[in-house]
Amino acid sequence: MKQLRFLTTLFVLLLALVLSPAPPLRAQQAVADSIAAADKARQRRPFIIADSLHYRLAGDGSFSRGNVNRSLAVLRAEVTYDGPVVSLATHPRFTYGEQNGMLAERDLYVDLFVDLYKKRKVYTFGLGTLETSNLRGIRLRQLAGAGVGWRLVETGRNQVSLTNAVIYESTNFRERATLSTLRNSTRLKGRHSFLADKVRLTHLTFLQPSLYDFSNLRWSTIISLEMPLSKWATFRTSFENTFESVVEATRKRNDSRLTVGFSVGNKK
Repeated sequence: MKQLRFLTTLFVLLLALVLSPAPPLRAQQAVADSIAAADKARQRRPFIIADSLHYRLAGDGSFSRGNVNRSLAVLRAEVTYDGPVVSLATHPRFTYGEQNGMLAERDLYVDLFVDLYKKRKVYTFGLGTLETSNLRGIRLRQLAGAGVGWRLVETGRNQVSLTNAVIYESTNFRERATLSTLRNSTRLKGRHSFLADKVRLTHLTFLQPSLYDFSNLRWSTIISLEMPLSKWATFRTSFENTFESVVEATRKRNDSRLTVGFSVGNKK
């Protein structure tokens, strides 16, 4: 009788063990497998999302022959990456010009903007630029700073933003002494669309007074009128004006140019 009870008890225990849920070790293994699969899926996600990368290449120029033979070519690029947290933008350009067979302009400009949470109404950013200019007798100009931006208008047809930054600038001239100063930089940028996006107006203006000497002032503005020819190509004409109060003795403070050209790329 005792043996029968022992066998019955053993049978019940074995049956309960078989019908019981998976042991903790199996559950832990299942959770580990799920986490590994999720990590593997995240690793497959690209670091740069192609839809967030935009670029545009533009070539502008103007030419005249007669009493004054002048040629001017401006090559520009615009590359932006709009990430969920960090956005990057660069707008390099190269300008080359001759007048009566003499070199007048051979200028290079490279910049980098790093924006944090740019899709918000208020965001922060940092910037840096390098510039050389035969036109203004600048061997090298270096600039770096940080500031705050505001998205003033954001609609389908109109976008306007305003930024303000404090920047450190060092300019190595060819003939005069190197000038270093701290500036306040205010930038107004806008894009406007008309006639069902058949005509676009873009503008960009910088105002940069020195915080040490307000008579040391720089500004620049560019206004472009664009007419898309296709999804990738756009006809454009641009007007640029720049002013610097501190220049070399043989240079003028103000320069203006009007150019006509085309741009190609996937950025509107």
